[in-house]
Parts: sequence; structure tokens; C-alpha cells
Amino acid sequence: MMNKLKGLITTVMLMSSSTFAQTIQLNQVYSLDFKAAQTLVDAAMTACQKIQHNIAVVVVDQGGNTLLASRNENVGPHNLGAAEKKAFTALSTKTTTLLLSQNAHENKDTKNLTTLSNLLLLGGGFPVRYENKVVGAIGVAGAGGAKNDHYCAETAVQSIFNP
Repeated sequence: MMNKLKGLITTVMLMSSSTFAQTIQLNQVYSLDFKAAQTLVDAAMTACQKIQHNIAVVVVDQGGNTLLASRNENVGPHNLGAAEKKAFTALSTKTTTLLLSQNAHENKDTKNLTTLSNLLLLGGGFPVRYENKVVGAIGVAGAGGAKNDHYCAETAVQSIFNP
């Protein structure tokens, strides 16, 4: 009787493991790393220095986590928080924050995004794309207005990822 029970249990285990065994395929995910973040920060600061502005700049990875934050000592401390929100907004919406800001004036659904406390619809946030996927984002603040912030962020991303 005991041998029959062991045989039955073994058979059930073998059948269930082969029946339920599934092969899964994982996606390859790209993400910015610290070195890429440093390169983006340096490029944004250089772009803004060319238009005589100092900035605060934040780079986030594809999960929205801050990789690097930097603020020139001559830029108000509130700009670092603004840069972080701009980067997060660009990442989350996969759109530049300047475009979102412009669309908010014309589109009721986009305007509703202004009610979310962790988003900032003000120029200076720019998504970073690699192989048609958003892998992170950069946020710039303190360059003397939304268009200047956008220019510095865009110039940084384009110089690194679309040379």
C-alpha cells in the first residue's frame, strides 16, 4: 500500500510540474545609469552657460528614481524641486513638459494633470529615449524661464542621444 501511495504521489508530482511549467520571456529593459546622468547634467549646464544662465538639473531613471541632482550655488533652492518634478513629469507622460504646458491651455484632459501634486507642467522636462523607449528624463529649472529651461534640457539630450 505504501509503495502504491509513493508511486501515485510521484506520478502526480511529475504530471503537475510538467503541466504547469511555463516558459516566460523577459523583456530587455534599458535604463540610464549614473555615468549617463552625469553626462546629461554636464551637457545641460554647458548649454545654459552658453546663454549666460546657471541652473538646477535632475536626471531620473526609467522608474522615476533620481540618479543625480545638481544645483549651481547661484540658483534658488526651490529650483531643485522644480527640476525633479519636471523630470518626473517628462518621464511619466513621455512628453516634454513645455508641450504639456502648451497643451494644458487648449485641452481639458491635459489641464487636469495640473491637479496632480507630483507633476509640473512647466517647460524644462525632457524624456530620454533609447531604441524608441523612454529610459529616463532630465529636468532643468532656473535658466530664466520655461523656454530657456527647455532649451537646456533638449540640448543636453540631443547632444548625447542624437549626436
